Amino acid sequence: MLHKEFALTPPMGWNSWDCYGAAVTEEEVRGNAQYMAEHLLSFGWEYVVVDIQWYEPGAVSSQYRPFVSLETDEYSRLMPAVNRFPSAEGGKGFRPLSDYVHSLGLKFGIHIMRGIPRQAVHNNTPLKGTHVTARDIAHTNSICPWNTDMYGIDASKEGAQAYYDSLFELYAEWGVDFIKVDDIAASRLYDTHKDEIQLIRGAIDHCGRPMVLSLSPGPAPTQYADFFESQANMWRITDDFWDLWPLLLDMFDRCEKWQGRPAPGVWPDCDMLPLGHIGIRSVDGGGADRWTRFTRDEQLTMMTLWSLFRSPLMFGGELRDNDEWTLSLLTNRDVLAMHRNSNGAKLVKREEHTIVWTTYGNEGERYVALFNTGDTVMEASVTLTQLEIKGKVQGKELWTGKEISPIQDRLSTAVPPHGAVLVRLAALFSVT
Repeated sequence: MLHKEFALTPPMGWNSWDCYGAAVTEEEVRGNAQYMAEHLLSFGWEYVVVDIQWYEPGAVSSQYRPFVSLETDEYSRLMPAVNRFPSAEGGKGFRPLSDYVHSLGLKFGIHIMRGIPRQAVHNNTPLKGTHVTARDIAHTNSICPWNTDMYGIDASKEGAQAYYDSLFELYAEWGVDFIKVDDIAASRLYDTHKDEIQLIRGAIDHCGRPMVLSLSPGPAPTQYADFFESQANMWRITDDFWDLWPLLLDMFDRCEKWQGRPAPGVWPDCDMLPLGHIGIRSVDGGGADRWTRFTRDEQLTMMTLWSLFRSPLMFGGELRDNDEWTLSLLTNRDVLAMHRNSNGAKLVKREEHTIVWTTYGNEGERYVALFNTGDTVMEASVTLTQLEIKGKVQGKELWTGKEISPIQDRLSTAVPPHGAVLVRLAALFSVT
């Protein structure tokens, strides 16, 4: 399908949510975009995504203000709040900000909620391209359980597709390259909104501009895997992920459920990377203004699992505050090459506190990740037979760059608590 061509490798970028919640400003977006262009673009990082409630003038954190007035145009479509995004004044929308991001060689993305603004429904405002109004297409019993901005849309109603078409026509005019749609993939509270996903897919296809489609929140049901692949480029396999070890430990189970599904154009999504300086204006995840609570070893575990599984990589921190360590996690060319070019990631073994995953490189190399989920240093090992390898191999640990002596029968190494070792095995073997 055509949409799969929009993300042949897992998307990589920055999203404003983890550090600024619903309250990011244009200056902050521009500043992070400039940092990305200067420090990360050459490593493959390219998307700059403005997360939720860019249309809410009074947003101050990740805590939503219920039933407040939102910025909309005459066709029931949300518009950027000018007090937060000054370049949007005069009906320009996000076009000036998008132009700036594109001028840096980057791509621009926005977050939207499924449905139509409740405000538009209550005011019964027009819809572009049809004679029906907002009230005619609203599904007023279909509401988001954690945000009051929107009603769902009844896909069976005349004007439903026209409304979504008008939205994506506007986003195409703004130069949007990436759309994160929320309250749609599924959650612990409700099932997948398939009808609205199909309306959105049709609207993107109709608008004439390639846009990566990301669906949130999760966990997305595995039984709908084929459906997600037919409609979207990314879908969340978890609810909101934060810098807490139990959530990271849980991600091993989620990746195991979705192994075998990542492929060019379709990416099960482990959610954002809560690294660096986060929580600046976000109080979600049980924290406030802070540096990530993950230890360095836990950060390596997260980056290793996300990269080997080939999840999209969306950095959540304030990029301009990155220290040398955080930047090093984002610029390891060996790890990023695995993320970009590998295939067939799978669980090899899971015994007590040892977890081993492997994946295949595109030039015959093999990658092996050994994880220690326990609380003390542990010797983790895997036999070459378990990896379906015979013969002697040469290894390199990718986070440290340390070369490993030729391996005859077993790869064995000390792994710190909650840590990971990621090894590339040289293409000196044959597969049994």
